[in-house]
Amino acid sequence: MKTLILCLGNGLLGDDGIGILAAGELKNELGGRADIIATGLHGAALLDIPLGQRKVIVIDAIYMTGFPPGSVIELNLDELRTVMSPSPHYTGLPELILLAEQMQLDFPEEIKIFAVEVDNPYTVGKEMSSSVVRSLGKLIPCVKAYVDWWRNGTGYA
Repeated sequence: MKTLILCLGNGLLGDDGIGILAAGELKNELGGRADIIATGLHGAALLDIPLGQRKVIVIDAIYMTGFPPGSVIELNLDELRTVMSPSPHYTGLPELILLAEQMQLDFPEEIKIFAVEVDNPYTVGKEMSSSVVRSLGKLIPCVKAYVDWWRNGTGYA
């Protein structure tokens, strides 16, 4: 089974579109070695996408302090914190996994997250910052190497 690469983002929100931009690059670079889905969906609306998959890579924007914009941050699920949300529509990945477990759904065995630190993920109509666009030079090789490592045990250091 191919790895699923789930690229999240919204191209109308400047830097938040990095996942969508990465999806286009990865489709060219991976030559069919992975299934790639680019979507602006979020929260519980994402629940159906990874069902039945064994291995999933998630690419998304992240907005934290301590990292300069354009930094590529590799995360495991245990590094994410659960966020208490007023609505299930705004759930994050930890909440989706918990929901899938409670519903006994066939959720992926392995999930790897590649997040790109962004400058401003909130301004409608803002262009993507140059530092975030340049992050593709690091992000794409990391994702490709991870796909190959999962596929045949080689390529990831």
